[in-house]
Amino acid sequence: MPFVIVLLAVAVFAQGTSEFMLAGLLPAIASDLAVSIPQAGLLTSAFAVGMIVGAPLMAIVSRRWSPRLALSTFLLVFIAMHVLGASTDDIGVLLVTRVVAAITNAGFLAVTLTTVSALVPADRTARALSVILGGTTLALIAGVPAGAAVGALLDWRAALWGVAVISAPALIAVLVATPTRSIDPQRSTALKDELGSLRRPALLVPLGLGALVNGATFCAFTYLAPVVTDSAGLTEAAVTAVLATFGVGSFAGVWAAGRYGDRHAARILTVGGVALLIGWGAFAALSAIPVALFAFAFVQGALSFAVGSTLIASSIRAAATAPTMSGSFATASLNVGAAAGPVLGGLAYATAAGSTGPLLVSAALLCAAALAFAATRGMVKRDGLRESPSVENS
Repeated sequence: MPFVIVLLAVAVFAQGTSEFMLAGLLPAIASDLAVSIPQAGLLTSAFAVGMIVGAPLMAIVSRRWSPRLALSTFLLVFIAMHVLGASTDDIGVLLVTRVVAAITNAGFLAVTLTTVSALVPADRTARALSVILGGTTLALIAGVPAGAAVGALLDWRAALWGVAVISAPALIAVLVATPTRSIDPQRSTALKDELGSLRRPALLVPLGLGALVNGATFCAFTYLAPVVTDSAGLTEAAVTAVLATFGVGSFAGVWAAGRYGDRHAARILTVGGVALLIGWGAFAALSAIPVALFAFAFVQGALSFAVGSTLIASSIRAAATAPTMSGSFATASLNVGAAAGPVLGGLAYATAAGSTGPLLVSAALLCAAALAFAATRGMVKRDGLRESPSVENS
């Protein structure tokens, strides 16, 4: 495994921390900048939209750049936006910095996924991508709680400065270790041909399923706190423990996908997908039991990221005819789910179902994914999925 992949995972960790930690800092930001909490909440929405738009946009802008130029430029702008955001007293300026940071974050992740998949043989794609996605799960386990702690001990500005500081070594590593020229001879592929690959079921299906699975994941994750305090009747101190348990499960799921996803993708998607569907329903039914709450937090975190990571690897392999855009397709797909899931969860939370509503929505999204998978499996096979050894198990 090339060591540069580990270095890129460090940068992904910093960016994931920035994306997730802001939710816990909104009250402090609102108070400091004299705005309402809903107004401050626009910062998280803006980041999600920036990630969706930024992935394909930045991939198009940088498709003729070397990986080193693209990754270092995106990371440098990302750091600059955090420095500016930590220094401003204007909510409008802070909002702009979040949008630009999200766009460059999406560009960095898109180019990273493409670069990493080209650095390893096709039968090691899932393992290499699991290292990158491990950076995201570590952000859930360590980065987000650390950001919240810094914000509580100092202030929200210090948390933004912290992201900039931990991103600096990653920038140095990118400047030193990433390739200085294209690592894929197909990089001359015309943009219209790369975008045309989106018409293929073999690519569209894992992208669509990835959006649904990730939507279910973040629908539930966003509203785990009220499940802990309302459904289970635990104290707020238990919220951190449950979120950390979900994060540990997520890391275990990414590891499992990396270890077994290249050889057993079909089994992970079918068995894991069914277990994930049943798990969200059972979680909603048993969420009032503290022991079940912790158990499902771990299991659902593991299954969500095992299935999600396997779908990412499948989409990257299926996008072989889109050498510069494949990573952006996967990034946009994940962030469509990450943006839509919390919105749907919020609507469900406002109903009589209350705190269990988002868990039921997650189950519904997995049900939709299962139906879509069953309905399109024949189309994927006819599209030639079985003809390539690299996607044989997808």
